[in-house]
Amino acid sequence: SLDFWRLLYALLKQIHGEKWTESDATANQIRFVKSALWYHGYGRPELYRLPSDGSAGSRELLLAFSWLLHRLSLLEQLLARNRVKTGDETSVCMCEDDLPNSQKDTNEIAPPYGPGDRVDVRYLQWLNGRLRFQWQSLHAQHQEQCKLLHKIHLFTSGSHMDQTLGHFSVTETDLIRQPENYKQLLQLLESETMQLEAFLEWKQLEPVYWQWMETVLDNMAEEGNMRESQDAHVEKSGLPKVTSWCPWADSLTGQINRLSRDLMTLRDQLHELVTHRKAAWYEKVKTREEELQKEWFSATARKIQETVELKLLDIASLCDPKKNKMHGLCRLVFRSKHPASKTGFGRSVSKEPVSAVSATEVIRELQMREASLARELKQLQEECRRRLDEIAEGLDGVICISP
Repeated sequence: SLDFWRLLYALLKQIHGEKWTESDATANQIRFVKSALWYHGYGRPELYRLPSDGSAGSRELLLAFSWLLHRLSLLEQLLARNRVKTGDETSVCMCEDDLPNSQKDTNEIAPPYGPGDRVDVRYLQWLNGRLRFQWQSLHAQHQEQCKLLHKIHLFTSGSHMDQTLGHFSVTETDLIRQPENYKQLLQLLESETMQLEAFLEWKQLEPVYWQWMETVLDNMAEEGNMRESQDAHVEKSGLPKVTSWCPWADSLTGQINRLSRDLMTLRDQLHELVTHRKAAWYEKVKTREEELQKEWFSATARKIQETVELKLLDIASLCDPKKNKMHGLCRLVFRSKHPASKTGFGRSVSKEPVSAVSATEVIRELQMREASLARELKQLQEECRRRLDEIAEGLDGVICISP
């Protein structure tokens, strides 16, 4: 089980883009694995009850590992992150910003915050300012990187053997300047080839693995049922028989049995009373809901109308069959030397016409998305303001000034 904890620690560290070392304490590794699994939405409570010394839980860790394989496409992500990048690439996303399933599951299983978990709003404002500063710094660095890439592509234009590209990438330029580095690149390519071969072998044996996991799940389910039946048997079992050498045990046992019957009767009465109170409370809640539904019908209708109008503004672009829904990494290809084409993101490196999307098209798409998100943000702000006004009206002796 300890080796399994270390394996999950190393894999999840790579997925989250962080450095890992074997010298990290075992407790820290286990804490990180539990936190990462919780973040991705793994909701099996037995895993989080495992000890922090790594002495138990091999089967629970196997189940979590299989869940990562199926839910997060763990191996595919590792191959994508460890891929040797010989060309200059950038990430392009022209998809909708739907909430991932993993985040939905995380929100569903997240524990409620108690009074002791309250955070000062000034601390949240400080975190927000710090986040904005980091985003601005990242944006400035990205702009600087784009300028340097433009210089490299411009100065090496027409030097590449492949006329589809026509220019060198950063890696290729570095190899020209420092030819001795090709050995290291060759080793990286050989390592990636070995990983791809192992992945192909895994894909052939993957059905066997999942068939084995089905038997593991069946065994765990059977053990869980046996444990529940044993617990129920222990609860239903009565007191042990009294031995003959305890003369006072008979009367004591009779008193305990009478007390047990009285407690059972009291429990039934309380259960009946709770059921009656629940029915009466549900009836009151239903009546109040009907009243609120009549009062808030116009507000709900107005909110639905605003949402429909917001969605209708984007329906033309969403339903366009000719729209190129790109997502993921694409190779940067310099096109300014060719007047007939534009600066684009080439998906392939061949002498056939490259399926590409121009930078102006991506910018236009991002501008449309920005306008859509700005409208949605304005709608949410208005809704929050109305909600705050309603809360303020219920506070006696308090004056609230809207910002």
